[in-house]
Amino acid sequence: MDQSAPQRQRIFSRLPRRLRRMVPAAAGLCLMAAIGTGFLIYAVATAPMPPALADISVSRVVLDRNGDLLRAFATSDERWRLPVKLSDVDPLYIRMLMAFEDRRFRDHAGVDPRALGRAAFETITERRIVSGGSTLTMQVIRLLNEAPTRDLGAKWQQLVGALALERRLSKDEILSLYLMRAPFGGNLEGVRAASLVWFGKEPRRLTPAEAALLVALPQSPESRRPDRFPDNARKARDRVLDQAVVEGVVTLEEAEAARRDSVPTLRRPMPMIAPHLTSSVVAANPALVEHRLTLDRALQQAMEQLVAAKALALGPQMSAALLVADHTSGEILASVGSPGLTDDGRQGYVDMTGAVRSPGSALKPLIYGLAFEQGIAHPESYIEDRPIRIAGYDPTNFDLSFQGTVTVREALQLSLNIPAVKLLEAVGPAQLTARLRRTGVTPVLPQGLTPGLAIGLGGLGLTLRDLTTLYAAIASAGRPMRLVHIYGESSRMTPALPVLEPVAAWYVGDILAKAPRPSTAADAGIAFKTGTAYGYRDAVAVGFDGKHVIGVWTGRADGTPVPGMTGLKSAAPILFEAFDRLGPARIPLASAPSGVLPLATASLPQPLRRARVRAESMSPTLAGTPLAASLRISHPPDGADVDLGLAAAGSGQKPVLVVKLQGGRGPYTWFANGQPVESGLYLTQLVWTPDGPGQQTILVIDATGASDRVEVTLR
Repeated sequence: MDQSAPQRQRIFSRLPRRLRRMVPAAAGLCLMAAIGTGFLIYAVATAPMPPALADISVSRVVLDRNGDLLRAFATSDERWRLPVKLSDVDPLYIRMLMAFEDRRFRDHAGVDPRALGRAAFETITERRIVSGGSTLTMQVIRLLNEAPTRDLGAKWQQLVGALALERRLSKDEILSLYLMRAPFGGNLEGVRAASLVWFGKEPRRLTPAEAALLVALPQSPESRRPDRFPDNARKARDRVLDQAVVEGVVTLEEAEAARRDSVPTLRRPMPMIAPHLTSSVVAANPALVEHRLTLDRALQQAMEQLVAAKALALGPQMSAALLVADHTSGEILASVGSPGLTDDGRQGYVDMTGAVRSPGSALKPLIYGLAFEQGIAHPESYIEDRPIRIAGYDPTNFDLSFQGTVTVREALQLSLNIPAVKLLEAVGPAQLTARLRRTGVTPVLPQGLTPGLAIGLGGLGLTLRDLTTLYAAIASAGRPMRLVHIYGESSRMTPALPVLEPVAAWYVGDILAKAPRPSTAADAGIAFKTGTAYGYRDAVAVGFDGKHVIGVWTGRADGTPVPGMTGLKSAAPILFEAFDRLGPARIPLASAPSGVLPLATASLPQPLRRARVRAESMSPTLAGTPLAASLRISHPPDGADVDLGLAAAGSGQKPVLVVKLQGGRGPYTWFANGQPVESGLYLTQLVWTPDGPGQQTILVIDATGASDRVEVTLR
């Protein structure tokens, strides 16, 4: 038996009667407090955890090489909820947020008793809710659980949840959850999405006015939306500024200056830079939240603007595409698939950097490079540009004229077809396609056909990316590489068999650097080549300096012919302007490697003075005739029905008919419907703008009086 019990009884009996009456009540209160504390501890220990930061559905984002945002994709519930780190947000915003929402955030355990007491007192005295007393941690619980704020049961859950959350996460982790989930109006969640939409920039650097507005919006995101209720937004922002002055976050002068700033009244669209490439990388790996590309955002935007402007100048329904890569690393720096993703008239949704099209004459540099490598020719070797039949093939030059005896250098610079076909026969079409494959490119041939001589003039299919890859190899002394767009991905190829030997590659670059260029292009040390597909369906230009390689395609995405469109007229001007936008620090072309023979034709070894091609034989139809063969309009054929789109052409459109001539002797005089239209010594091609649709008669007369005519129907 407890011996002290009688003693305690005696002490209790000596107490005043009033105190003896209070003891049971005090004991009951202690018991209730103990039970309440135990219940709270149990509730905190068993409280369900909200979703972890890693489990929250966030917008997938695509960044450029520097970590700048190219594009974001909405979440499955159509919200803009971008991933954000505490270190990516201006510290001024964080200080303002704590000063206004939770001054003791760093000190309390999830619940601020002083704030709750103040809120209760104000509610009782004012007979309305003046302030909620919620901490940032309690707000995070509400946001994660998407629970109401005014209900007492919800408040209890927030209180318990906040205590539980503080035991399991650090203060910075809790703050990061708030930065990602706080509402900012409409479908905007998180400070990063809000900063991009309301200010058009990342939240790394914010003005006091901007930071204050971002603090104010989550309290009542719909009634304070700047685009709908700018006065409400401004008043709420100013209250945050007032509190920031009280807490010493900003000075009075800074706050006064911030109040004079207007609030944004326009909701900006989310960035959508490089739309084709960003869509493809996200589709390829949809589980990855953050994708990082090799693109440079500033350069990408500059190239998108260039392509859009040039396509507009080229005419309605015309499209264009462009690639910029660093051929020293293989990284793609800009990829423009069309003039505009939403431009349906130009089928802007089609990524023309990946469309298989004809390269025209753009493969000729590889043909010449193989001829140099195999000792078939030297840049100063002579070769004949005369009518010829090779293996049943009658190649003609683009302008249907012939230059006679030229050097190989001149033949490539002038893009003569006949010398290229002769050299291709000497090196072998199979060798050309094999070297293409060394770049990782798979040329597309018509089904069931093997490579023939026509592939040298564009008789196969390549993408713009394929073509740019080939020129990157030529620019890099023949070293093959994969063009990559994923940041950190290697461009090395295994096995890395050379596309060309270094000397042959240098010869090609040296020749192309002195090729005739558009009148608007400066001589800037750029090696380039153009190509025009048969039927004027595609026009390309590809060029390089000592660091960059650029490929350009122009045409219609649906493959409709564009009469008169050539690589030199349409694609090359875009190419040179793109090089101009790279900046003034142009890297010169590589210097000559050992083994180069800088000799004139007469000083070359005897076997190289003339290209070692098959002995020339005249086409049977031309045998015994002088160089000026009989006059004939070769295109369009007599009786042809030509669709120029005249019926659909708008007032600003001027479709043209291209008429080509073979043989004869200049000067040539052209007539359309009995009226003379043009005359010239070398005018073997007529580019004529008809007055309208219907039957048309085209007539040509040469210096000898010979003539030919065709009748065509234009639509």
